[in-house]
Amino acid sequence: MEGDKRKILIVDDDTFLLEMYAFKFSQHNFDIYTALNGLQVIKKLEDGFKPDIILMDIIMPEMDGFEMLEKINNENLSPDSVKIVLSNKSQQSDIDKGNSLGVSGYIIKANSTPSEVIDQVVEILSKKVIK
Repeated sequence: MEGDKRKILIVDDDTFLLEMYAFKFSQHNFDIYTALNGLQVIKKLEDGFKPDIILMDIIMPEMDGFEMLEKINNENLSPDSVKIVLSNKSQQSDIDKGNSLGVSGYIIKANSTPSEVIDQVVEILSKKVIK
């Protein structure tokens, strides 16, 4: 997989952050796909899209990140994707809920610069067996 671009789906209702992270990840050998909410993600996955990574916010309109994860898991929509939360919801109960839903990492936005977020995503990926 070395040298191949990994497909990352970035999900955030804040268009400024979405565009900024898309730009930053594009500079680090990622193919970028974006969605503004959980409903858009579910539609993409139901249509057959298989991202390597789903990097998601929790607080979003229409369907929040936890609801989105539950639906992805219940419908087995993207079993091979590495799911990572990128949120300002930093209560231990939120982190525990993310973990119970199978996320591979939980990054607190306010505690990380964009470069640190990329480093953390790469670190999480390095611990996963990529098919």
